[in-house]
Amino acid sequence: MATTNQKNAVGRRKEAVTRVFLTRGSGNIVINSKDYKQYFTLAYLQNQVEAPLKTVEGLDKFDVTINATGGGIKGQAEAAKLGIARALIELDAEYRPALKAQGYLTRNAKGVERKKFGKRKARRSFQFSKR
Repeated sequence: MATTNQKNAVGRRKEAVTRVFLTRGSGNIVINSKDYKQYFTLAYLQNQVEAPLKTVEGLDKFDVTINATGGGIKGQAEAAKLGIARALIELDAEYRPALKAQGYLTRNAKGVERKKFGKRKARRSFQFSKR
């Protein structure tokens, strides 16, 4: 186990970036100065944030503070998941196999496809009129 109290990591998804600060504590998860259940009102987004902690059975052992910027709420939730997983590994390397098996350490690189010239969006063409 590491000797320092606080570990931090960065998680990214789409345009969202989260900075995660992890300390040993009682299980408080705070995102942008709000409780995570207030910030992410949808249950599946709350589950995304809790998932890495549940995997290592640390939901009530760690306090997590997250600064989230950019993107939408889904991107921020998935970025938080990656950031928490990375911070847990910094805290204790023994967590790595369990988190890797669940796929929590893989950065999802999918983003928005760029707009092409001669098109309305990335793939959508302008309406075609035969006459």
